[in-house]
Amino acid sequence: MEWRDQGAVLSVRRHGETSAIIDVFTAAHGRHAGVVRGGASRRIAPILQPGAQVDLTWRARLEDHLGSYAVEPLQSRADVMGDRDALAGLNAVTALLGFALPDREPHPLLYTRSIAVLDMLGKSELWPLAYLRWELALLEEMGFGLDLSVCAVTGTHDDLAYVSPKSGRAVSAEGAGEWADRLLPLPPEMLGGGDGSRAHVLEGLATTGHFLTGWLAPALGDRPLPEARARLLDRLKRSTGG
Repeated sequence: MEWRDQGAVLSVRRHGETSAIIDVFTAAHGRHAGVVRGGASRRIAPILQPGAQVDLTWRARLEDHLGSYAVEPLQSRADVMGDRDALAGLNAVTALLGFALPDREPHPLLYTRSIAVLDMLGKSELWPLAYLRWELALLEEMGFGLDLSVCAVTGTHDDLAYVSPKSGRAVSAEGAGEWADRLLPLPPEMLGGGDGSRAHVLEGLATTGHFLTGWLAPALGDRPLPEARARLLDRLKRSTGG
């Protein structure tokens, strides 16, 4: 069995004295693990960092075996190491993908969105906005998409301001009425608008976090969300003085 693909490294762990097992989100083969012979060496270890883009050749005797990778570097993304906020974003993306994705199941649209976010880190001030929309895409891809197209109460498309924590549907300011304080925020950035302010992004992440914790995590065996996401929120709050 053999195939070649590209992907972003999600995690690395030592295997024996000289090798490493890497988990990679690939374009055509989904999240896929494999052994890199000599992966702990000084020559190869710097290539195998979370977020790094690599060219892969996977080989195994049988399809269901762990198999081994031959790896060639494409993009290190080491430039984010000097930006603690961007590094927190990279760690959150790779950790959530490793947490949520089923093994060896292709997700081409999410792959494209994920690579786009990783490419923005440390290069664009709007990457937190892209990350928020990426979390919405992650929920959608995993079967837990939010319905933000119309108010669940009035049926209107205007003045959408909240999300129901139970249904995941949008609610307008008029439709919320006296129940507004029990609803989740719906900043315009979650609807494709807004200016991408950190305050609005954090509001949106509070909402996506509710569904990641309340919908996605229980479907995956009630495992807690990766700590990397909480660390990202902490960094973003600090950068806004929160």
